[in-house]
Amino acid sequence: MAIVQRPLRADAARNRARLLAAARAVFAERGLDATMDEVARRAGVGVGTAYRRFRNRDDLIAALFEERLEEFMGILDDALADTDDPWRALSGFLERTMEMQAEDRGFKDLLLQSPDGPERMRRFRAEIRPLVGEVLRRAQDAGELRADVDGRDVLVVSLMLGAVADFASDVEPQLWRRSLTLLLDGLRAQRPDTSPLPIGPLGIEQADRAMAAWRAGRR
Repeated sequence: MAIVQRPLRADAARNRARLLAAARAVFAERGLDATMDEVARRAGVGVGTAYRRFRNRDDLIAALFEERLEEFMGILDDALADTDDPWRALSGFLERTMEMQAEDRGFKDLLLQSPDGPERMRRFRAEIRPLVGEVLRRAQDAGELRADVDGRDVLVVSLMLGAVADFASDVEPQLWRRSLTLLLDGLRAQRPDTSPLPIGPLGIEQADRAMAAWRAGRR
């Protein structure tokens, strides 16, 4: 016999929506280290209410980031659909997925979690790995991407750019775009000219502020 799941009462549905909205803001700011207590406080509900709506933090994370994972997959699908310009497909994929990570620290943490993370993320990585490999292969076959690059390099590029985004988030949130442009030039098989950088380097005072904030966050 099929089990019919009863819809949430109106107040319970409102609390769930408030918790998801609060979690979206808290995880975007603090990353996945944020606690259920912080989320409940931001939502204006008791932590007991939070645990009634979500069994634990992993359940909350799964509910919150499912839509973001679908958005990531949509970006990858767009890259695979762009068969006219393999380099544009690759560079656009890197730029758009980095935008997601720079805007949402929690999502970045989720993507870059260790391999023993949630089962949903293990399945997601297994699903996207060959697809990213196909984007790379097309760019290599077109003579645009260095032949010695593979999918593991994409992971390292994401780690590098994510570190830049975190480092400069308070002083220049777009600095990662400058670093991405430099990295893309390094990934190209042939470069008739260097690409113009979309943003200037940090000023001395900006660099000092960024370093102070970064060190404070590591304590």
